[in-house]
Amino acid sequence: MSASEIVIIQHMEWEGPGQHLLAALHGLGAPFRVVKAWQEPIQPVAEIGLLLVLGGSPNVDEEEQFPYLAPLKTRIQEVIAAGKPYLGFCLGHQLLAHVLGCRVGPLPKKSIGFITGELTDAGLAHPSFQGLAPRPVLFKWHGQGVLQPLPPGVSLLARSDAAPVEALGLADNPRVLGLQYDNHVGPADVAQWLTDDQDWVLAGSGADPAAIKAEAYAQEAAMGAEFLCFMDNFLRLAYGR
Repeated sequence: MSASEIVIIQHMEWEGPGQHLLAALHGLGAPFRVVKAWQEPIQPVAEIGLLLVLGGSPNVDEEEQFPYLAPLKTRIQEVIAAGKPYLGFCLGHQLLAHVLGCRVGPLPKKSIGFITGELTDAGLAHPSFQGLAPRPVLFKWHGQGVLQPLPPGVSLLARSDAAPVEALGLADNPRVLGLQYDNHVGPADVAQWLTDDQDWVLAGSGADPAAIKAEAYAQEAAMGAEFLCFMDNFLRLAYGR
């Protein structure tokens, strides 16, 4: 394994790296390896170039039900302490927030489907969001979130009406970033999630699966282009390219 390889942590069999993430990594020539954390160990820090943690069904405090969460939290802390880059989506964002001392808990309502977010002044200035819309379209799939206020040293980068913290980072280290939204997925991923996570999605959310699928196809080109721009920005930042 290359010391610059991206290690992608997957939590659920059906929730792997999304279409836009895979396209961006292949297009940018970024080597990566997917680790299914519930069935294989996570590499030591020395073997990780960038740690990228995806979303999944666990909550950050469910270590008894998901025993791998404890060593994953430790690895996230070690990656940050070693000065290596970190990028988290959804649960990966919440786990980052948790190890940074933020509160993570239930939101008033599940956030499912496409909404509009807003970059804060800190988000507009962040290198990873350069060239992106100040009010981006976000694809959401969660019932818990990071809660305000954030502790000292943690910057709020994006927010929405559905979640007070849509993106956060370390004020003194832009190579550590968490995004509550899942813009790395494409229409085929959305369709699979709606099938495999159907019971959770439909329970009390008011979500309309047909409308969500249609919006995924309508947003495919624009979201793919924006995500490629984001990943190019972040990888330049992560590796000094």
